Amino acid sequence: MTLKMDADALKAFLKAEFPQVCDDFEIERLDEELLTVRLVTSQRHLRPGGTVSGPSMFGLVDVGVYLAILARIGPVALAVTTNCSIDFMRKPVAGADLLAETRILKLGRALAVGDVLVYSEGDDRPVARASLTYSIPPKST
Repeated sequence: MTLKMDADALKAFLKAEFPQVCDDFEIERLDEELLTVRLVTSQRHLRPGGTVSGPSMFGLVDVGVYLAILARIGPVALAVTTNCSIDFMRKPVAGADLLAETRILKLGRALAVGDVLVYSEGDDRPVARASLTYSIPPKST
């Protein structure tokens, strides 16, 4: 499948549509098989004990699947999450950015399903695994 948006187009889209969070994320890799997005962690992403919070990890996996879908279908701002399941497997490395390796498992006309593995930068053991389903709005005619 040919991608309809590259990393620069996705970043511009995030900046235009989600200016409140666009600086939290960087696209590390984008091709037909995989999108890797980085959560640039800061103090506001941490929970007591100094580890990245669950809501911040949810934001990372949600943005990862959203961008992976948009890369394939183009800038559809109203594609929305309809389901998310996250397994938190181990504590992230303190002070490290998180990387989400995102794969689209199914891309239909109305629904898309993605799978994400989250890693602490520099550690090859996943800290979380997520499965998300997105609803894709019908194309306007």
